[in-house]
Amino acid sequence: MDPTSGSYGADRSGVVCGFLFTPDGRARPIESAEASVWLHDATTERGRGFIWLHFNAAHAATERWLRAHLELSETFFEALHESSRSTRIEYADPSLIAILNDVIYDFLSMDSSKVSTLCLSIDPRVLISVRRQPLRSVDRLRTAVKGGETFASPLALVIHLLRDQADVLVQIVRSTSAKVDDIEDSFLSGRLELKRAGLGSLRRDLVRLQRLLAPEPGALFRLLNHPPVWIEPHDAQELRQSTEEFSVVLGDMTGLQERIKLLQEEIATRVSEQTNRSVFVLTAVTVLALPINMIAGLFGMNVGGVPLAQHSYGFWIVLAVVGTFTVAAGWIAFRKRRP
Repeated sequence: MDPTSGSYGADRSGVVCGFLFTPDGRARPIESAEASVWLHDATTERGRGFIWLHFNAAHAATERWLRAHLELSETFFEALHESSRSTRIEYADPSLIAILNDVIYDFLSMDSSKVSTLCLSIDPRVLISVRRQPLRSVDRLRTAVKGGETFASPLALVIHLLRDQADVLVQIVRSTSAKVDDIEDSFLSGRLELKRAGLGSLRRDLVRLQRLLAPEPGALFRLLNHPPVWIEPHDAQELRQSTEEFSVVLGDMTGLQERIKLLQEEIATRVSEQTNRSVFVLTAVTVLALPINMIAGLFGMNVGGVPLAQHSYGFWIVLAVVGTFTVAAGWIAFRKRRP
């Protein structure tokens, strides 16, 4: 399978895609065989450019190829097998090891609640990224590279990746906000079917995303406080700016969660009011029917001595008594309800 094609598979080495960047920042696709030659031959253009290789962690040959052709930190290989998905960035001389979380690129459902982990190894000449499932931000970065966008260093690729990640989150926040707007408009106009499960699902997805992605800005800021010596000042500034943009998106996500929470509370209040209203109507009907049931029960007993049994106007007298009691009970009930 061609590793530079639009498919999400990998070649026999586990490479999903690879690019070799020239000193002017332009990239050309590279296969795993050529990449291994570039990595091992110090007399080639290695000193005059850098390489990005993107791997599929689910491929059996990925780790074997990385160990055979690259001198990566054991921390990186340990991260590939960890079940924990906590975001972190570590300095393993002379490279950086980053564990990031991103939204899965699902062509069918595009469900924003599905998140997977991306492992990165970054040094001045090589960027290695390994994922187990296709990710939206990586796909956007690959599209930018294939579209001719230039990158001066591996860290510039990572900065672009972080901004793409923030853009994906912005899209999720906008989409969720539009859904909340529709629910809120329906609620205010009285046309809302009071189904809180949809809002609960939206809020649960946002909480899950925020829990996984919130540590990322803190990890990046800690890195920027003590950056490796090979990080250029302008790259550090770009990284700081992208981190601040990511923090803003997380703040918007928090605000949207609070908005959903308030809307859920309003809907719960309306449901409670409707329930109280229904209970009141049932109680009122029961109270109004009580005199009728009592008098009908008393006069319906099949015993002697029933009053007014022989009276010519007995029915109308009983009807007047029942009507008086019913009107009195209704007046008492609704008079107490009116305040």
